[in-house]
Amino acid sequence: MSSEAEAPPPEQPKVSKKAAKKEEAKLEKLRRRLEASSAVAGAAPDEEDPLAGNYGEVPLPELQSKEEVREPYTAIGALAEEMKDETVVVRGRAQTIRAVGKKMAFVVVREKGFTVQCVVTEKEGLVSRQMVKFVASLNRESIVDVHGSLTVPSSPIKGATQQVEIQVSKIYCVNKALPTLPINLEDAARSEAEIEKALQAGEQLVRVNQDTRLNFRVLDIRTPANQGIFRIQSQVGNIFRQFLLSEDFIEIHTPKLIAGSSEGGSAVFKLDYKGRPACLAQSPQLHKQMAICGDFGRVFEIGPVFRAEDSFTHRHLCEFTGLDVEMEIKKHYSEVMDIVDQLFVKMFDSLNASCKKELEAVGRQYPFEPLKYLRKTLRLTFQEGVQMLKDAGIEIDPFGDLSTEVERKLGQLVLEKYGTEFYILHRYPFAVRPFYTMPCYDDPAYSNSFDVFIRGEEIISGAQRVHVPELLTKQAEAKGIDVKTIETYIDSFRYGAPPHGGFGVGLERVVMLFCGLNNIRKTSLFPRDPLRISP
Repeated sequence: MSSEAEAPPPEQPKVSKKAAKKEEAKLEKLRRRLEASSAVAGAAPDEEDPLAGNYGEVPLPELQSKEEVREPYTAIGALAEEMKDETVVVRGRAQTIRAVGKKMAFVVVREKGFTVQCVVTEKEGLVSRQMVKFVASLNRESIVDVHGSLTVPSSPIKGATQQVEIQVSKIYCVNKALPTLPINLEDAARSEAEIEKALQAGEQLVRVNQDTRLNFRVLDIRTPANQGIFRIQSQVGNIFRQFLLSEDFIEIHTPKLIAGSSEGGSAVFKLDYKGRPACLAQSPQLHKQMAICGDFGRVFEIGPVFRAEDSFTHRHLCEFTGLDVEMEIKKHYSEVMDIVDQLFVKMFDSLNASCKKELEAVGRQYPFEPLKYLRKTLRLTFQEGVQMLKDAGIEIDPFGDLSTEVERKLGQLVLEKYGTEFYILHRYPFAVRPFYTMPCYDDPAYSNSFDVFIRGEEIISGAQRVHVPELLTKQAEAKGIDVKTIETYIDSFRYGAPPHGGFGVGLERVVMLFCGLNNIRKTSLFPRDPLRISP
């Protein structure tokens, strides 16, 4: 025992009547909330349910990889009429919940863009009224496991993709979403045409603006159109890779931290690299050329590209995914254009064949016409393009670059004359191309370079590169580049370098233009532009 006397307990402060009433109200509010939670868990507070094991919220320990149980889940997209009377287990999001009285509820469950209607009907010994109440109180977008048997209704189901119903015997909430979400998916999936039609009928529908979508992107990308966009994007990358591998290219991975600018100009993100100045790569240009000098012959890369441009346009981002190619040239830079031609015709064919459902989902919200392209891609010289514009009454600098508006106008003229929205424009003026571009042999005012256009917008820049170190140094200095920062790049051509060329294309821009979308932020999962660096 301590020899010291125990201190008396501190005197409790007196509580005013007003504060006591306030505290009592708080406790009452808490009691009601707990009561509501109890109801959501599947039973009224004063009523026990012998079938409580057939529904409810899954306890956290059960979701912490407690047991290795190989329960056979069926993908919602695989549910079909020929599976009638089979017992299935599916997992998905509770997209819509509708109670019909106290004895029945409907839940549409969604997984990867596919939906199925689930019917919960009170049935003695199987489905209790408390279970129906639990289902009716589920929050939309919660993750649920549904057990039941498949039935085929006599009339088509309008609110789901799968033409079967699950007669529910068990349902569990795996993860509960908030009762009120920042954006409603039904609103986010609505097309402009639907909104305008409602306005004409005197009805006001919610229009979710772009900033709100991007602020809550994790919800926005759940819409059918966005699911389609990013599944199409995945296929673009896959087709790009598989085609080039089949053409004897190898995939490389180049550094994104570099000592000097890879493209020239001031649009670089500068940073401190252990006390030395560095920047984020504007492209893999220098290193993919060095890989050619290292005898890889044909290389490609899929990776991030950084541009610190203050461009607030519909087609520019500060970070995007670059699809880059570099290859040896035997005789002429048209060999590079041949690869572009074959690659993209193959890509467009494959997307039209394998992404029909995704393209339809995109088209429902953002209507567009299928891309028009030729079996053999049209090639025009820059001078021919300038002449077409001149004939249409549009005068431009014959040695300057094309503005966005002029590109669109030329695209219209090409479509009218040649019936294609995909074409190559080559022999660009030397003055508007990067320092590593090879000048034309017959006129140094032009270069062995090209751009490729879809629907009147540029998606690809390519060229034959300078592989002679003296000429490369001279052209870099003329563009204002500190040659010391790219010494290792220039030196790589001093050890014997083959003639070579290549091109780069933005993944997001390809998807945007193939799908006829109006903003590149729609095809960037979490876009980065001059004003946005989160989420």
